[in-house]
Amino acid sequence: MNMRDSLPPLVVDTPRIDPALARRIRLVCFDVDGVLTDGGIYLGAGTNEARAPFELKRYDIQDGLGTVLLRSCGLELAIITGRVSDSVAQRARELQIETCIQDRHARKLPALQTLCTQRGITLDQVAFVGDDLPDLAVMRVVGLPVAVGNAVPEVRRTAKLHLQKHGGHGAVREFTEALLDARGEWIDAVERYVQSRSVPVEGTADVGASA
Repeated sequence: MNMRDSLPPLVVDTPRIDPALARRIRLVCFDVDGVLTDGGIYLGAGTNEARAPFELKRYDIQDGLGTVLLRSCGLELAIITGRVSDSVAQRARELQIETCIQDRHARKLPALQTLCTQRGITLDQVAFVGDDLPDLAVMRVVGLPVAVGNAVPEVRRTAKLHLQKHGGHGAVREFTEALLDARGEWIDAVERYVQSRSVPVEGTADVGASA
C-alpha cells in the first residue's frame, strides 16, 4: 500500500490560498529579520587583536525544510533583506537559495524588479513574505503578499495571506504548507522527501543532516 493512501486526512490549520493564485506563483521571496528569524540580533566582537565584529541570528529548522519542499516543487526562491550579514549568506548557501540580495538601504522593490526581469517572471507571479515597513513597497505590487504573525499593522493590511506563526518560529513552514496544499502538491512533496531519505547513500554516515 502506498504510504499516502494510509495517511489520515490532512488538516492544515492555516489560512487558505486561492488555488488559482497559488498555481500562478513561480517565485517566492523572503525577508530575513522577523521572517526567517525572530528579529533578534546578537552582536559581538572577536577575541583576537582585531576584535572583528560579528552577528548571530537564530533560524528555525522546520522553516528550512519548508524551503527544501518549495524547491522540490519547482518554485524559485530568493532572499531579499535590508541588512547585510554573513549569517544570511551562510543560511542561503545551506538552503541552496542562489539569490540572496542584501541591501543596507533596504531598496527591495528595485532589487525584485531587476530579479524578475532577469528571470522572465512578472510581479503577479511572485509571493513575498514580510513583517515590517521595509517590505511594504514590494508587498503592494506582488501577486501574493504574505504577513507573518508578528507583522506590523501596515503589513497586515496589505497582505492577502495572514500567517498565525511568528518569524523564526515556523512562519515559513506554515506558508509552505498553505501554498503547496493550495497547489495540490503538499502530500506528494512530503512523500518524495520521505522516499529520498529512505534510501542509504553510499559512504554517508551523517544521520543527523537536516535543513
